[in-house]
Amino acid sequence: MKVQCVICDQQHDLENDTPLAKKLRNRPIHTFMCDECHKRIEVKTKARLASGQFQLYSFNQKEKEL
Repeated sequence: MKVQCVICDQQHDLENDTPLAKKLRNRPIHTFMCDECHKRIEVKTKARLASGQFQLYSFNQKEKEL
């Protein structure tokens, strides 16, 4: 199965019998991200978390404030 990364637009080949290939076939809303892009985002997110300037937005906190 040929898939395309949503960030870098590189095409990759996936085995047809892998769980990821099945998920992408059966639920088209799911997107594919290559390992390089996934690792790059992971490293940058961890760096922002370590800097203290990155906060995850929580819907529950906003509802509690109202």
